[in-house]
Amino acid sequence: MVVTGSRSLEGRRGGPGSNVLTITLWVLVLGIVNASGAWLVVRLHADGSTWAALALLLGLIATTAVFTVPRLHVLRYIWPGLVFFALLSAYPIGYTVWVAFTNYGTGHMLSRQQVIDQLESRLYTPPDARRIPFTAFETATGALTLVLDAGEAGYLVASGDKVRPADPVADGIADTDGDGRVDRLGDLLPLTTRALVGHLAELQQRRYEWNGATFGMVSFREFGESETSYRYDAETDSVIDRRTGTAYRPEGGFFVSAAGERLEPGFVSSVGLANFARMVSDPAISGPFLRVFAWTFIWAAVTVVIQFIAGLTLAVVLNDPYLWFRNFYRSVLILPYAIPAFISALIWVGLFNTEVGAINGLITALGAGAVPWLQDPNWARAALFLVNLWLGYPYMMIVTLGALQSISAELYEAAIVDGASSWDMLRTITLPLLMISIAPLLVGSFAFNFNNFNVIFLVTGGGPPMLGAGTPAGHTDILISYTYRLAFQGGQGTQLGFAAAISMIIFVIVGVVSAINFRLAGRFERVAENV
Repeated sequence: MVVTGSRSLEGRRGGPGSNVLTITLWVLVLGIVNASGAWLVVRLHADGSTWAALALLLGLIATTAVFTVPRLHVLRYIWPGLVFFALLSAYPIGYTVWVAFTNYGTGHMLSRQQVIDQLESRLYTPPDARRIPFTAFETATGALTLVLDAGEAGYLVASGDKVRPADPVADGIADTDGDGRVDRLGDLLPLTTRALVGHLAELQQRRYEWNGATFGMVSFREFGESETSYRYDAETDSVIDRRTGTAYRPEGGFFVSAAGERLEPGFVSSVGLANFARMVSDPAISGPFLRVFAWTFIWAAVTVVIQFIAGLTLAVVLNDPYLWFRNFYRSVLILPYAIPAFISALIWVGLFNTEVGAINGLITALGAGAVPWLQDPNWARAALFLVNLWLGYPYMMIVTLGALQSISAELYEAAIVDGASSWDMLRTITLPLLMISIAPLLVGSFAFNFNNFNVIFLVTGGGPPMLGAGTPAGHTDILISYTYRLAFQGGQGTQLGFAAAISMIIFVIVGVVSAINFRLAGRFERVAENV
């Protein structure tokens, strides 16, 4: 029996052949990963993403070490999690922090070198520039070939970004109708003006170097001699306008002349604490921001309080063993929790409709005037509290019901013997013992509602808008929805740097709330141990 067991165990572990196969598979997988990663590193470096290429290279080296160095084998089991943590958590947080200290946004999306390259690629046509007529032909594959008439220099054939002198006989170039324009290129016929419009974007991008000059498209039928409008002078770190000699130096994310004229587009540059300073220094921003900031705290705190009161009330009632049909009531009252929140929110929007909503229909039927639920700031906030109460009370009811089951019935029996009223038992027994397990959940609920974007966005969209605000802010915006509107719905374009700065503030606040949550959890655990 012992021998059989030993052989069985050895068979499960596998012989030398299975070890060789396992090692071969590991080597093959690592080889594929490293080969693919090395190719991507080269591409990233070629595209100018040096830091991304370096990070990927270090990641490949670390991965290879973890799976090949015996001392690091213990990390094999957590390494995939660490990689995904770095990609999905650490990198977005680090990138957001970097953006918060820059002017990244509309008009400042490109790097400094990309803006210089773009400016140096701009061409202008001098007054005495040579012009060369061209005729366009489309091949069977859809490629565009141009025949340019350079006068005494003969014909040129341009395909893609290459241009060469033509051989009229070998290339089959002919003017069959004698009007002075080429109308044959081998078996190909020239494109009509309508067909040429479909290739307009491609033609405008084409540049040809010939006879010491650069030629670009100047009309539907001509290429003209062009010159670069700007050149970058590395010694003075400035962009020079070759037409006027004006120098533009980097300042505030733009190349700016001494007269204050700016060249578009701008580039991403560091602005230090400017985005944070805007929140308090610019009256058009600080006023709306502080109101949004205060409302966010009110929104989260009041929501948690009313949800907890509603959940606690229902839980105490449903915890009564003598209540008839209490299982039926539990099933019905939990239904809002089973319906997806975004569907419930959209249904409530219809109910709050001023003209055709069911709520206003009932109010009107009772003889009162219609309520501007989503148009008036105060009523819009009341509507949000109602919607969030509907969405949140089932959760509070469930967790409170569970916590109530852990309170010994003997405590209530002793309190009754001592003559305690229902209120006395709630105040001195139920709530203190309930908070041991509920308090951390309340803090977590506060953090959740502090960033409860869905309800705000779906019900009111942050509106109604604040009049006179320098940023897109509404009376019901909380910090997260305000950040979203800054980033994607700004009337002056996206302000990603400013939005990232607000995101950092939200991150700090939620971090502080989480720290409080952990401290409360530890404190109540110690209280529970002594109960």
